[in-house]
Amino acid sequence: MEKSKGNALALLPLILFMAIYLGGGILLNDFYAMSVLVPGIIAAVVAIFMNRKKGFNNSLETFCKGAGHLDIILMVFIFILAGIFAQVAKSMGAVEATVNLGLTVIPSNILVAGIFVISAFIAISLGTSMGTIAAVAPIAVEIAAKTGLATPLIVGAVVGGAMFGDNLSMISDTTIAATKTQGCEMKDKFKTNFKVVLPAAIIAIIVYIVLGNGAQVASASYDYNLIKVIPYLGILVAALLGVNVIMVLTGGIVLASGIGFLTNSLTINTFLDSVSSGISGMSETIIIALLIGGIVNVVKENGGIDFILNLITSRIKTKTGAELGIGALVGIVDACTANNTIAIVTVGPIAKNISNKYGLESTRIAGILDMFSCAMQGVIPYGAQLLSAAAIASVSPIEIMKYLFYPYLMGICAVIFITVFKSRSKASVLKKELA
Repeated sequence: MEKSKGNALALLPLILFMAIYLGGGILLNDFYAMSVLVPGIIAAVVAIFMNRKKGFNNSLETFCKGAGHLDIILMVFIFILAGIFAQVAKSMGAVEATVNLGLTVIPSNILVAGIFVISAFIAISLGTSMGTIAAVAPIAVEIAAKTGLATPLIVGAVVGGAMFGDNLSMISDTTIAATKTQGCEMKDKFKTNFKVVLPAAIIAIIVYIVLGNGAQVASASYDYNLIKVIPYLGILVAALLGVNVIMVLTGGIVLASGIGFLTNSLTINTFLDSVSSGISGMSETIIIALLIGGIVNVVKENGGIDFILNLITSRIKTKTGAELGIGALVGIVDACTANNTIAIVTVGPIAKNISNKYGLESTRIAGILDMFSCAMQGVIPYGAQLLSAAAIASVSPIEIMKYLFYPYLMGICAVIFITVFKSRSKASVLKKELA
């Protein structure tokens, strides 16, 4: 019985990680002063040593299994490919050409909003926020450099758009996990989800138009070679065709390097240097992803996740409370695991039980699981999305957080959806479907 209730003390490594990371930056008034790896390694050591009953060797094994989990290794592989693609594309002039094309075509006063919309479109097509950030963030950084826009602002628009698309995409892991655990159709979940998040997207676009209105773009024409834009167009086309993100990024690297050699923008030496620096640029992000994966597995093994699950589910009394509880549950688990897919898979079966008990609509619950997890994933500074965006832009994740209007608004809209637009009974839903 005690085991099922979980263990609050097991959450100590994650609490320590956040306290040192955020506290250090606030005290030093500089979030660059301390690498995220410092609190990461401290939290990892605490996690491994804190459970004396299981012993050091067992805890170390649990940590290593978490760090080597399929999802973590896949994430690391995406980081590597993303780093290579970003650097090769930059070295052969793809970023410069795309930026100049964008500055020529998109009015300066809607550049930031335009980046948000482009990111959202690519993410819906790709089904992944990570692949979208890898493709668009380098372009956004160069646009910021040429227009005087704040880099965290425009990168925040990239992350926001990526989370919008990731939440709605039919091929996203989160959509698949949410619908499968709740037993509903993806198209039904999309319809429900879209109505809720559209106001958040519209408000975010308006805010980005207002904040990006000060962009200073020189009136002179910008030179660009259309052939060098092809790597990004290739990624977009592949995304629309539903190609796996690994294949998309690999194809992008091949395409960028091939065009680079064809246009004499790359040599063997510069290509190899780009590959090396691209991987090196993601090294800190890769290491912290491995550390977080290990820490989370130890926390879960020691009962930390069970404690959170039981804490919230024991307080559910009404339908509205049930839906808010499910939202809070998946959000907190996401904050602890730093992975929205894992959060949905973890909470999904529990949400299904709650749904059955209170007669909730499966499509609403699938949407709630996806919205709350994506909202949380889009704003946590140690999440893969912010870490990779910050690495590409050479800024602190904390600096980007204040410009993440869409994830914050998505969370607010999700709460309004639950509290204002009440759930119908399963009987009334079935009656409507049969009519």
